Amino acid sequence: MIVLGIHCGHDSSAAIIVDGEILADVSEERFNRVKHSNNIPLKSIDYCLDYAGLLNINDVDYIAFSWKSAPPQIASMFGLDVAHARKGVVERLKKLSGRNRIKMPVYYDHYHLKNPNKFIPVEHHLAHAASAYYTQGSSEKCLVFTIDGSGDEVSTAVWEAEGTNIKPLKKYYKEASLGWSYSIVTEGLHYWHGDGEGTVMGLAPYGDPDKCTGVLDKYFPQFDGKDLTKKAEMGDAYYWAESGFVHYHFEEAWEVEKLVEKYGAENIAAEAQRKLEENIIAFIKGWCVDKDISSVACAGGVFLNVKLNQRIWNGRGDIIKSQSIFPNSGDSGLAVGAALHVYHKHNEYSSGPIEHLYLGPEYSDEEIETLLKSRMLEYEKLDNPAKTAAELLAKNKVIGWFQGRMESGPRSLGSRSILMSPLKQENKDYVNARVKFREGFRPFCPSLLWEKRDDYLKDYRDEYFMITSFEVKEEKRASVPAVVHVDNTLRPQMVKQEQNQLYWNLINEFGSITGEYIVLNTSLNIKGEPMICAPREALRCFYDSGLDALIMGCYLLKKPTDLDAGV
Repeated sequence: MIVLGIHCGHDSSAAIIVDGEILADVSEERFNRVKHSNNIPLKSIDYCLDYAGLLNINDVDYIAFSWKSAPPQIASMFGLDVAHARKGVVERLKKLSGRNRIKMPVYYDHYHLKNPNKFIPVEHHLAHAASAYYTQGSSEKCLVFTIDGSGDEVSTAVWEAEGTNIKPLKKYYKEASLGWSYSIVTEGLHYWHGDGEGTVMGLAPYGDPDKCTGVLDKYFPQFDGKDLTKKAEMGDAYYWAESGFVHYHFEEAWEVEKLVEKYGAENIAAEAQRKLEENIIAFIKGWCVDKDISSVACAGGVFLNVKLNQRIWNGRGDIIKSQSIFPNSGDSGLAVGAALHVYHKHNEYSSGPIEHLYLGPEYSDEEIETLLKSRMLEYEKLDNPAKTAAELLAKNKVIGWFQGRMESGPRSLGSRSILMSPLKQENKDYVNARVKFREGFRPFCPSLLWEKRDDYLKDYRDEYFMITSFEVKEEKRASVPAVVHVDNTLRPQMVKQEQNQLYWNLINEFGSITGEYIVLNTSLNIKGEPMICAPREALRCFYDSGLDALIMGCYLLKKPTDLDAGV
């Protein structure tokens, strides 16, 4: 069975599943270069079909769509009857003149479905739930929590899953939207709603919530165990469309802006993080106790908050035995979730734990060399790219690393990465200021060998996708300071040989030289841009940033500096 998953909205994406296996998963932003693009994911769909070896859209068995009903653009694209369009727009569409009515141009006709019954709408939060449950590796009974801003008028939901059945237990809308609460603070701190929440999380450890305890209470719901005891106080959501990205926002952000001026940005961020953690931990543990279920799976944009995920894990006690966070838990993961849901409606549970996220485009050495020659660039062909990269890192150089299939999701995992040695504290400042062009307080994640995880981490579980932070052992904090945050945590990618042999070799070589089997790893891009997808974009990033070297496939490009000398 072949299922194509499509998400159209914030972080539009497409994915394709064949006989239960996720073959491809990619966000439209990687192709059109608009971060968090909400365009129809045409290029993503084409990539998925091509990777699966399909000639056209009618070769799939089902199309799973990540909303309860299709917007008019999607209905037109697939040649669906207007009745497939969202409620509330059907009559308006009928009244519009032919000139203004939405219709896909002729050059998209190959998307028209011969059988419109192949198109299956999936509720937004059910798609999130499916992404979490069907990738955690067990068909045993599990509680699934989906928390984001809002989707299909649901912000927070809990589900009971077993076998191929995912049953809703409780759903809330804006009165319990912890995602929107946190985003109101994000906007009040002058970061983009839907993008800057991770920046707020990174700022929070620099603040003291005790200096402003309670000042954000009105914007956050309150949970006492699994029960909602106080609704969040927020008005209507507004949006602002800019360059293919929709910014949602709330008037309450103006109030938060004044609180920031009074109490300080870092303290407001710390209080927002505290409110988020205390409510979600109470909610999850309350439901686990009530249902006597100790396995937890999570998805939705709020679970991109790695500090929250760590707090859930550290506070698990005897209540939570296993915790799984879908690594692409934001809206870009909805295409996978919708497809998994539709697949398992027709098949037995067959999904194992997700092993990797290398699900995007790749480029051969021949393609890369052709580009380099056409640009008349000087380059060197390497016999051992991993060894050369490790030697450069040991000389404290910062390099771009472009290899294999691009990662899906928001984290760089050793395919489209910027790498530097973690051994010097100042390296964090250098990469922030000279390479990424972003705020100096923002932390960097490490990639470390799975075999060496016990050397660095306390109270950890295996984590391959940088989705949870853990405390660093005291004796290692001074050894790798560039990847240790101010609260003595780091957010690791544990690298196994069978997941990424070339990247494992790089880290192992670096460890052989330095004694530390860990490297600083951040996404190959600069602030405000999507992660690099293609070699052309990698070249642009290389020459427009402070990177010393770029290794694409087996080819090395160097800046006109002495790479044999340390920085």
